[in-house]
Amino acid sequence: MSDHLKPETLALRTGIHRSQFNEHSEALYLTSSFVFDSAEQAAARFSGEESGNIYARFTNPTVTAFEERLAAMEGAETCVATATGMSAITACIMGLLSAGDHIVASQSLFGATVNLFNNILKKFNVETTFVSATDTQSWEAAIKPNTKMFFLETPSNPLTEISDIAALSEISRKIGAFLVIDNCFCTPILQKPLELGADIVIHSATKYLDGQGRVLGGAVLGKRDVMMDGGVYGFLRTAGPTLSAFNAWVILKGLETLKVRVDAHSKNALQMAHWLESHPKINRIFYPGLPSHPQFELAKRQQATGGGIVTFEVKGGKEAAWRVINETQLVSITANLGDVKTTLTHPATTTHGRISQEARDAAGITDGLLRIAVGLEAVEDIQADLARGLG
Repeated sequence: MSDHLKPETLALRTGIHRSQFNEHSEALYLTSSFVFDSAEQAAARFSGEESGNIYARFTNPTVTAFEERLAAMEGAETCVATATGMSAITACIMGLLSAGDHIVASQSLFGATVNLFNNILKKFNVETTFVSATDTQSWEAAIKPNTKMFFLETPSNPLTEISDIAALSEISRKIGAFLVIDNCFCTPILQKPLELGADIVIHSATKYLDGQGRVLGGAVLGKRDVMMDGGVYGFLRTAGPTLSAFNAWVILKGLETLKVRVDAHSKNALQMAHWLESHPKINRIFYPGLPSHPQFELAKRQQATGGGIVTFEVKGGKEAAWRVINETQLVSITANLGDVKTTLTHPATTTHGRISQEARDAAGITDGLLRIAVGLEAVEDIQADLARGLG
C-alpha cells in the first residue's frame, strides 16, 4: 500500500485480508484458538519460527486488521491493540519500564491516568513527577538520572492545553527517554505525533476511533523493535489485556468514517466555541481553534483543526455548572467523548473526581468547569439546549 495515500483512503483500504469467500467487508473471526496442521507447525508457531495465529489472547485476524489499519493511518511501524485506552497505557508502561524508573508526566491528564501513576505504578517503584503541560522548561528541570519516559496528552483532558511535541522530543532524545503521546482527542486525522518526534502514540479507541459509543478498545503504536521486541506485545501476550475480535471489527468500521466525522465534529465545535465565548454567563473558554486560546499558534502548527472538545467555565461555580447539566433535554450527560451524540460532563466530580483537590487545582479543573464533546447534531439545537441552564 502506498505511503502517499491520505488517511481517509488508508482507513478504507488497509488491513484487509480476505478469506476463501473473498468477502468485501472485513470478516469477523470469533474463535478462542486456532488449529495447526501438525505438531511441527504448532511448535514452530509457539517458538516464533513461523508466523500465524495461535490463541486469541494475542493473535486474531480481525484484531490484526485493526492494528494494521491504525498503524498505517498514524504512520507507525506497528500497533499493539488492547482492551481499553487505560490498558494501552498500562501495557506501554509495564512493557517498557522497570522498577526504579522515573516518568515525567503532564499534570493535565485524564483522572484515571493520574491514579494509575500515583497509586498503581508507585507500588512497583515507578516514580512520576508531574509538570506543566505547556512549560517545556519544566520538563527538562524534572529530569532525573533514572528518567525513562515523558508522558502527556495534547490536547489535554479537559482543558485542551497544547504541548510542543517537537520541543519535548528534543529533550527526551537527549536522555534516551520515550516520548509517549496520548492522541485520543485529535486522532491521526488531526495530528501525527510520530511525525513531530514522538516515539509512541496511545489511543483510547473507545472514543473517536469507534465514534458511536459502542465498544471499548485501546492501542499502542510505534517502532517495531519497541512494540514487539521491546516488551509491549510481550506484556499483552502474557498479561492478556486483549482487544476482543468483535470490538476490533466494530472499530474497524468506525475508522472507515473517521475523517468525515472528525471534520464535522471540528466544524461544529468551532461554531459552539464562538457562541460560548460571547455568552455573558461564561467566565472562560478553552478551545484550540480560537485565537484566545493560549497555545493557538502552536495548535495551528501541530493540528489540522481545533478538534471536537470545548471546555468552558460557568460563572457561579459548581451550582451553576450543575444547573446547566440538569436543565439539558437533548445532550447526553455522560463522561464519554468522541461520540456522534453530544456529551456533557462536570470533570471535577466525574472524570477527575478521584484525584486530589490539590491535583485538580494544579490542573486548573475548577468547580465551574464543564466539558462538552460536540457531536453531529445541528449546532443550533445544542446551543438552545445549553441555553436553558445558562439563562
